[in-house]
Amino acid sequence: MKRTFARLVVLALMAGMVFLCGCTSAPQKSESAAKETSAPVKADTTTAPVKSAQTGPKTVINIGYQPSTHQMAFMTAYSKGMYNETLAAAGIKEVKPFNFPTGAPEMQAMLAGDLDFAYVGSAPFVTAVATGLDAKIIGAVQTQGSDLVLRTGLNYTKPADLKGLKIATFPAGTIQDTILRTWLKKQGLDDTKDVEILAMGPGDATTAIIAGKVDAVFLPAPSPTTVEEAGAGKIIVHSGEMEADHACCVLVASGDMIRNHPDIVQDVLSIHQKATEYNKQNTAEAAGYMASLTGMNASTITRSLKEWDGHWVADPTIITKSVTGYASEQQALGYIKKSVSESDLFDTSFWKKIGQ
Repeated sequence: MKRTFARLVVLALMAGMVFLCGCTSAPQKSESAAKETSAPVKADTTTAPVKSAQTGPKTVINIGYQPSTHQMAFMTAYSKGMYNETLAAAGIKEVKPFNFPTGAPEMQAMLAGDLDFAYVGSAPFVTAVATGLDAKIIGAVQTQGSDLVLRTGLNYTKPADLKGLKIATFPAGTIQDTILRTWLKKQGLDDTKDVEILAMGPGDATTAIIAGKVDAVFLPAPSPTTVEEAGAGKIIVHSGEMEADHACCVLVASGDMIRNHPDIVQDVLSIHQKATEYNKQNTAEAAGYMASLTGMNASTITRSLKEWDGHWVADPTIITKSVTGYASEQQALGYIKKSVSESDLFDTSFWKKIGQ
């Protein structure tokens, strides 16, 4: 227990450094089944994900997510009390949300056994599985939805115009890093020689382009809109133009949850589908929930949803080809050493039960 606590303190300090360096996320509170709420929950991330030593029935679940419009299904479900409403009957008394700047530290936490579920990019999940993560994708979350933003004052007519530029994006192995590097190669550019790619979280990257420290950023919404509103850059390429209909974020369940708590896994997936459909019909309200949890401006979130090329989805069967393609791309980039198959990555049995 002491070792686990020490590890989580380190993770908390690392995450805190990211947030202080410009990430727009804010601390959050857990959702307690003892106190139902239908109003947006104010964030309170003063604690790191700590795996409770539960010897009896499971009463607490830890869910990881990131401050992006890609994962608004979680934010709506959490803020509207959907988890309380559904999981209380299964004995869950508390749902603890944990906000991560990118998928890399989120998957580190899951590898450590500190998360039961994760809303995360499919590419960092592939990397984690290749290094031993015991977990599966149970639902799709969203496709496309990231943008390449060029600093104000620079011109762009073709990919070759990027030669010699500094581009900030998420760390190696993430969706954004994988798609950007693969796309650059397809355009005849060397991703290690023709451009300089700098690994940053969304807050640091946004701050860097506004300060003129980098020439471009490739980030998920709503960060590109934040840059545009600051007058610091302009969206020049949507990620769907780099790779049409590419998978982005997914809902992952730990192997322990799948084997030992399948009913809870089924409920969490059903909640995700319900929240996804709700967001499609109530985008302004959903933007308000995201603003409450992350501290972002609701109008910026709403504008970003009008600008992005993303789509909220829940059916995992429509993204299997795209996600397994990331495994091949990551091998080509040297990020993973072994092949990862569809069966290694997905468990679609829970989705097939929805609607039955």
